[in-house]
Amino acid sequence: SHSRRVVRNPAVVAGRLEQSVSSAIYKSGQGYWVRLMSAIAFGVVVILGLNWLWGWLATMSFDGLETVYVQVGAILVFAAIFGGIGFHVIGKRKRTVDFFVATEGEMKKVNWSSKRELNRSTWAVIAFTVGLALYCFVFDKIFFVLFYWVGVLDASSTS
Repeated sequence: SHSRRVVRNPAVVAGRLEQSVSSAIYKSGQGYWVRLMSAIAFGVVVILGLNWLWGWLATMSFDGLETVYVQVGAILVFAAIFGGIGFHVIGKRKRTVDFFVATEGEMKKVNWSSKRELNRSTWAVIAFTVGLALYCFVFDKIFFVLFYWVGVLDASSTS
């Protein structure tokens, strides 16, 4: 019997593979930066939690098992669980993805301040903060002297 061999174009196979992978992610080309930053933030929180779990498990003893094996196993299990949750929420859940896409669209509409405006605003905030601190300092000293003069405050208890 003669078998028929099908020769496939590698570009077509690669295109189908890319399409099947990207179809797993809802609206894969939209909301890229919001999704990326959300995934990074989620990943940092998960890593911090896994770090805590590692330390917590180090304080325990397991009958006949070395603690490091339990730690590694638990880290792998929890990393897989939270990785799947993150992928589902950030990549596949329609409500969340629609929110991310809308957020990125709105961020593109924002009128961002220039560097000069940003510097002026920063110095205004610093000046206001220093002024408020001086105002509080002066009134604190005034009330200290007033209460000391009236006899309400005992100056020997202050340094």
